[in-house]
Amino acid sequence: MSSHEEFHVKPATPDDVATLLRFIKGLAEYEGLSEEVVATEDDIRDSFFGHNPNAEAVFAYCAGEPVGVAVFCRRFSSFSCRLSLYLEDIFVLSEWRSHGVGRKLMAYASGLAQEYGYSRLEWEVLNWNEPAIKFYEGLGADRVNGWSTYRLTGDNLRNLETPD
Repeated sequence: MSSHEEFHVKPATPDDVATLLRFIKGLAEYEGLSEEVVATEDDIRDSFFGHNPNAEAVFAYCAGEPVGVAVFCRRFSSFSCRLSLYLEDIFVLSEWRSHGVGRKLMAYASGLAQEYGYSRLEWEVLNWNEPAIKFYEGLGADRVNGWSTYRLTGDNLRNLETPD
């Protein structure tokens, strides 16, 4: 990238469904989680652009080509009774890392949270992803200590019953 090239960020559109899926798969590959991607283009079309969308995405472009993506959804805090913007994913193509793309996407996310009147921007990062942790802390983000993520899936989700 030459120093005169600029990045711009714009919201994904229904025409970006295939590109969005490609970036999601790229992130999963980077994280060693490719086998967990079960989303299809139809799923993305419905989830991002359907009647009741539950996520939104933006792309960072350079010279007309997408080089990074950020995926968001809303999250509610019962303590503050306010919404926050949750950054589900951020992914920059490897050849574009350390060129300001991630910062541009995070600045967009920050602006979006403020535009929506949300109290905060939150996300999670894998413990081993030191480059991402260093990047986030360089932005001034605070690590939330004392919390661990849990989830129920598969049989454990289906088989959980309330006690009699």
